[in-house]
Amino acid sequence: MAENLRVYAHLYDVRQAERRIAELAEQLQLTELLDRPAGELSAGQKTRVALAKALINRPELLLLDEPTASLDPDTGDWVRGWLERYRAETGCSILLASHNMAEVERLCGHILMLKQGRAVDQGSPAALLAKYGRDDLEQVFLDIARGRPRDRVPA
Repeated sequence: MAENLRVYAHLYDVRQAERRIAELAEQLQLTELLDRPAGELSAGQKTRVALAKALINRPELLLLDEPTASLDPDTGDWVRGWLERYRAETGCSILLASHNMAEVERLCGHILMLKQGRAVDQGSPAALLAKYGRDDLEQVFLDIARGRPRDRVPA
């Protein structure tokens, strides 16, 4: 696994690559896996390695596609918390694609809702909840997916 991270560090010309790999391995609880071949990792471990690869060069914009999809609930919650802290510490922006509306609500300040590849609504989590008169984004998502009009919008 460490070799995999070295390749990405080389591609991005990361200075002090070994230090950065060790830092990410510690932060993402991968240290004991550094010598393990990538093919022997569990789905959850592979997800955390993918996150380490995405972070190896300290990007200003982090693109994440379903970052916790293969994780058990506890690990998924841990990763979401880690991402919140990372964003707060570094100031990076996160562009997140996810069907997990609780994750979207927790990690996103602005949401763009898509239906069949087209933007159908957008706003902050609070604004969308108010607009649709719903308690959570899962309900908003279902309303949009089912083509329900925003008849719950306050006048």
